[in-house]
Amino acid sequence: MKMVRAVIRPEKEDAVASALAKSGFPAMTKWDVLGRGKQQGVQVGGQIYDELAKSMVMIVVEDDQVQAVADTIQAAAATGFPGDGRAFVTDVEAAYTLRTGQSGL
Repeated sequence: MKMVRAVIRPEKEDAVASALAKSGFPAMTKWDVLGRGKQQGVQVGGQIYDELAKSMVMIVVEDDQVQAVADTIQAAAATGFPGDGRAFVTDVEAAYTLRTGQSGL
């Protein structure tokens, strides 16, 4: 199993969630985060905003589904401008359903 975490623009959160659901990946977690990337924030007039509002989407899938999830997120989240975000893939050693104790997805 793999966990895909994507930090995206907040205005793209609904588009990404919808695209994942339409692609057969309805289960995910999302939350609001703050951060900055390579652009080191933005400057508006004399004010520098070094931490920008972003959204994080997290989904756990089987190994062979990672590329499909990453492609779906990229297609739904990209604007073509700096600050579109990043996706990270990590291994998941185990997953358990809390209600039943069942392991796996």
